[in-house]
Amino acid sequence: MVQTALLTAFFCLPYFSFSQYQYRTKNKKAISYFERAAQQYDAKQLLNAIELLESALKEDPQFLEANMLMGDVASDLKNFKKSVQHYRTAVAIDADYFPQNFFNLAKAEMQLMEFDSASEHLELFLQYKSRTHDIRDKAEKLLSQCRFAAYAVKHPVPFNPVNIGSNINTADDEYLPALTADEQTMVFTRRRLMSSQGMRKDYNEDFYISTRDDNGNWKEALNMGPPINTNGNEGAHCLSPDGKHVFFTACNKGEFRGCDLYYAKRTGNKWSEPVNLGPKVNSEQWDSQPTITSDGKTIYFVSSRPGGKGKQDIWKTTVDESGRFQPPVNLGEVINTEGNEMSPFIHPDNRTLYFASDGHPGMGGTDIYVSYLDENGNWSKPFNLGYPINTINDESSLFVSASGKSAYFATDRFENGKGKLDIWMFELYKEARPAPVSYVKGTVTDKVSDFPLEASFEVIDLKSGKVMASSMSDKSDGSFLVCLPSGYEYALNVSKAGYLFYSDFFSCKDTTSASYQLQVELSPVKTGEKMVLRNVFYETGKFELKPESHAELNKVTDFLKSNKNISIEISGHTDNVGDPKSNMALSEKRASSVFDFLTRNGIEPARLAAKGYGETKPVADNITEQGRAKNRRTELTVTGVK
Repeated sequence: MVQTALLTAFFCLPYFSFSQYQYRTKNKKAISYFERAAQQYDAKQLLNAIELLESALKEDPQFLEANMLMGDVASDLKNFKKSVQHYRTAVAIDADYFPQNFFNLAKAEMQLMEFDSASEHLELFLQYKSRTHDIRDKAEKLLSQCRFAAYAVKHPVPFNPVNIGSNINTADDEYLPALTADEQTMVFTRRRLMSSQGMRKDYNEDFYISTRDDNGNWKEALNMGPPINTNGNEGAHCLSPDGKHVFFTACNKGEFRGCDLYYAKRTGNKWSEPVNLGPKVNSEQWDSQPTITSDGKTIYFVSSRPGGKGKQDIWKTTVDESGRFQPPVNLGEVINTEGNEMSPFIHPDNRTLYFASDGHPGMGGTDIYVSYLDENGNWSKPFNLGYPINTINDESSLFVSASGKSAYFATDRFENGKGKLDIWMFELYKEARPAPVSYVKGTVTDKVSDFPLEASFEVIDLKSGKVMASSMSDKSDGSFLVCLPSGYEYALNVSKAGYLFYSDFFSCKDTTSASYQLQVELSPVKTGEKMVLRNVFYETGKFELKPESHAELNKVTDFLKSNKNISIEISGHTDNVGDPKSNMALSEKRASSVFDFLTRNGIEPARLAAKGYGETKPVADNITEQGRAKNRRTELTVTGVK
């Protein structure tokens, strides 16, 4: 019986016949205490084992096997200070007797953040000829972590976390925060104890939602309720930047078994019935932790399916032109390792990925990393966010705001928390930030009735003509929110059948984030109604259309082809700078340029008229540059409806 316990405790002891084994002590009382301690350790009665080992070591402090087992038991109890003390005694008695003591000692020293000493002991262990490649590989990985951690601790990054308050954090576990782009709404997971019978404890995971009040404080979080939350567990979710779409993980739901990805949409305050993303995306293995790009075209998630690089990998699925998700693709060996990658978060800039991993060089356990997608679709080498954001404990699930300045995560490592896992916020240091993202937020209404409208909107990169984001405003209140990654100039088009479309222009070429509030009033199609083409551009003093104008004029072309019963006047307008006659001539030529573009693209000339008004019809003052810019415009006016 004792021999079995010894085998459990010292699974890598030098090979010997237990029947012939001689302890490294002659003290019979110490041996008796030790053998009883080994039995208690084998039965997982760790406190009893500690008490018996203390008695054994009181009889003989130099009892080698007792010091070794005390190191193991103390380590299991997370009393790493005691563990280190006894492992050090063991190697001091006889370093060659069981070289793995150096390995075990180093692991305990890492928990005490004694990284230089741990590195030294791992190097000593690696000098011995290991019996298995597995333990040697673990030691080499641990040595790499030690060296990284030693450097990281000596070069800490700025980190000042703040608990986000008792309206969100409770005595239960709160984790996996996700916010809208304007940081006004948060959805997170709360894990509550439902029942407890002896050793059995039943928990339930549900989504909760909170919004900010007028002072910027979080209101009391409310359960999202059905149909999102059920009697089962829901978790590992992501929220679209506008807060109207949620992707999440549910297990053993309906006809499906295992853990799959689901989707639901919000209209007003009501969520649709969740829909399984189906076998093209989900596998028979574990699929979880989705995160969606701000354009809604790519989902990154974690899966243990075959074909990966390690145990859990990050995969992605993209939407085709018909709106269907395609078979997932592994992110590759730059991101994924032989270990576990998890908790991906793709920033609204669509190119900055935060994730957790235990396979890349780090502090130990799982650390948080960031990687950037280049223009060729390649990910950069992951960058560890550093200490003390990462520690020797497991860190994961970082959420970064659209501005890139604020980061949110869950932890229980701070003493002034509200309970167990709490959600905290901190300012992310500059070197770890994504490209800042601006956003446009507003409502769409009928100009005549002021009723909210469900309308489609597109954000278009003016240089490439590529649609960067598209969605619908909420039919219950007309609200919408869309992200604008930096580095581009954008056209925003809002349209609905039976109405003239609305256009606007946003420049995000600088590196700062900004927010825009819009009240979009759509005018019903009727004679006399006007719309300004804010994304038709000319060189100063010239009438030739700049290439950036094509995206907007293509929208006008589509609008006229969909509304064959209307005729329009294209009018050109200028500010009052320069000679009035020259301004009149310039405005006429600019109107003609738009006329020519439309007719070249299939619009009947009989439906169009072009006229220049020069500086005669200003819509703003000509005193400021802002006013003059508004006066320099191209307009469409409905001249007839058949």
